[in-house]
Amino acid sequence: MATLSEILLSDEARPGTVDACERLVNEEVASKTGLTGLAIKAGFKTVVAFKKTIIHEACDALVDEFVEKLEDYYAQHLTREGEDLKAAMVKDAEMLADTLLKVTDARAERNKNKLLVGAYRKLRPLGQKQVVAAMPRIADMLIGRGA
Repeated sequence: MATLSEILLSDEARPGTVDACERLVNEEVASKTGLTGLAIKAGFKTVVAFKKTIIHEACDALVDEFVEKLEDYYAQHLTREGEDLKAAMVKDAEMLADTLLKVTDARAERNKNKLLVGAYRKLRPLGQKQVVAAMPRIADMLIGRGA
């Protein structure tokens, strides 16, 4: 069986994977409701107004590390014959969210802008909840890309 990196990050597949990640982010933001949803949508709109390509660029910059973080999980999934990937990812959503956020945690630690790092740390618990909520869509994206 192919690795997750081979499936998602080959020269032929990577552009489609980045585009799928961008769609996932846009769909997740659009699906948010309530006061938290309003805040997320307002922040997102501000960021995108500042630079229209920022979500695509962020996906492009982060996708390799995200896939690397999921590689062991995916390899273990393949050994459990008959296991539904989406059901498994939803069941393990807390752990997987933490795994994925380690990528952005590491980037925040390397960032020299103390204001930005402080804001990230304050928002990190909300980020955890949002990634957990997005896990069904993340799984659908992986499956749709051939995982």
